[in-house]
Amino acid sequence: MTGLFISFEGIDGSGKSTQARLLAQALQEMGSDVVLTREPGGSPGAEEIRALVLQGDPDRWSAETELLLFTAARRDHLERTIRPALEAGKVVICDRFADSTRMYQGLSRGDLRQAVDTLHDLMIGQEPDITVLIDMDPAVGLSRALSRQGTEERFESFGEALQQKMRAGFLSLADEFSDRFVVIDGDDAPENVAARVLSTITPHLP
Repeated sequence: MTGLFISFEGIDGSGKSTQARLLAQALQEMGSDVVLTREPGGSPGAEEIRALVLQGDPDRWSAETELLLFTAARRDHLERTIRPALEAGKVVICDRFADSTRMYQGLSRGDLRQAVDTLHDLMIGQEPDITVLIDMDPAVGLSRALSRQGTEERFESFGEALQQKMRAGFLSLADEFSDRFVVIDGDDAPENVAARVLSTITPHLP
């Protein structure tokens, strides 16, 4: 594949979605052909699954069922959006990817990391070239996330304890996959964070 695959990760309210959008705009202005996408979602079938897993009662699904749903959504997303764009030489920027499943279902919602990795190897087999982790204090992030007052707040409703585990887990993943992770402090003005992200990504552009 000739394109560049970039994922953004972080706890809820960390600003990763904003930073993914700002990076896409900056790269487009520089002349790159960019596909901005998200998970769960990014293809028609995956967007339908998104509504199932992000809305409703916190206890609607077990962690095991969530894992299967997220994997199904990711497979469709990979087939229909990500791989065709990479094969066409485009820059794919994805708001969350498999690392979020490693955290939410593999660590924080259940002790399922081995199952997550096994399913990933079997059905996905793709990692980002670069993963940007926007690091954020969990209390601040959760406050930001809940202030949006949207309909997709099923995971936010688990509270700050989950976000604390998530932050620690993401930082651990950054050590585990240090060859592709970069950690950016998200506790700053969005434009300052965006400038640091862009300076990190620019040397890797195809």
